[in-house]
Amino acid sequence: MIGSEFIINTLSLGSLYALIALGLVFVYGILKLVNFAYGEYLMVAGYTLYVLGTFTPIPWWLTMILAVALAAFVSYLTELIAFRPVRTKSLDAMLVTSFAVSVLLQNAALLFVSPRSRAVPFPPAFSESVTVFGATTPVRNILTIVTTVILLVALTLLMKYTVLGIAMRAAADKFTTTRLMGVPANLVISVAFILSGLLAGVVSIFWVGRSASVDPLIGFAPLLIAFIATVIGGMHSLQGAVVGGYVYGLLFNALSIMLPASLINYRDAFMFAIVILFLLLRPEGLIRGGYTEERVG
Repeated sequence: MIGSEFIINTLSLGSLYALIALGLVFVYGILKLVNFAYGEYLMVAGYTLYVLGTFTPIPWWLTMILAVALAAFVSYLTELIAFRPVRTKSLDAMLVTSFAVSVLLQNAALLFVSPRSRAVPFPPAFSESVTVFGATTPVRNILTIVTTVILLVALTLLMKYTVLGIAMRAAADKFTTTRLMGVPANLVISVAFILSGLLAGVVSIFWVGRSASVDPLIGFAPLLIAFIATVIGGMHSLQGAVVGGYVYGLLFNALSIMLPASLINYRDAFMFAIVILFLLLRPEGLIRGGYTEERVG
C-alpha cells in the first residue's frame, strides 16, 4: 500500500522537477532552443543566497527574493547580450552560444568565488519536520508543493488571460504569423527568458536548501532533469513539462523503493533507460503540444 510519506515525497520532488522543466520549455517553445545555460541561472541564485546570507544582515526572506530576481535578470541579460545577436543565425550557432554562456558563468563562479562547495545559511524552520497525514516530512517539502501550486496557477492566469501571455502562446505556435500581426518579437522572447530565470531562481531555493550548499557545477543536474522531464512530458507543451516533472518524480521515488540496495547506485541508468523507451514509443512525449518547429529568425 502506498504510504502518505511516499505521496508527499513524490509530490514534493515532482513539484520541483515540474518547475525545472517548465523553465526550460518557456524558451524552447519560442526559440526551439534547449538553453544549456539554464542550469547556471540556478547557480547564480544559489551564490546570491550564499553571499547575501553569509556576508550581509539582510533577512532571509529578502535574500530569497533578491536571489530569484537576480536569476531572472541574468537570464534576461544573456538573451540580450548573447542570444539576440545570433538569433537570426543557424540553430547550431544558438546551441554553441548557450554552451558558451554556460561555461562563462561557471568559470565566473570558479574565479570570483571558489571551486569548492560553499555552505548556504537557511532559516532553521526550513529543515524542521512536520507531520502531515501521519507522515513526517521536512517543512521545505511542504513549501515546495505550495509554492509550485501558486506559481502554476499564476502562470496559467498569465498565459490565458493577459495580452502578453496570449501573445507568447501565439508566438510559440506560429511566430512569423504572430509577428506580422504586430507582436514585438524582442519583448516576447525577453519575457520568456525572464520567466525561465525566475523559475530557475525559485527552484534554486529548494534545490540548494536540500544540501544547504552551492558549487559552480550545481546547475548540471537540474538541467539534465529538466531535459529528461520534458522528453517524457513533451517539449512542445507547457502542460507536458509539468506532467513530465511529476512523472519523473514518481519514477525516481518508485525506483528508490523498488530497487535493491545493490542496484540503487544504478538508479540514474534505469531512468535513462525509461527515457529511451519513451523516445522509442512516444517521441512527442505524453502530451502533444501545439507548438510548431518554426524557429524565430
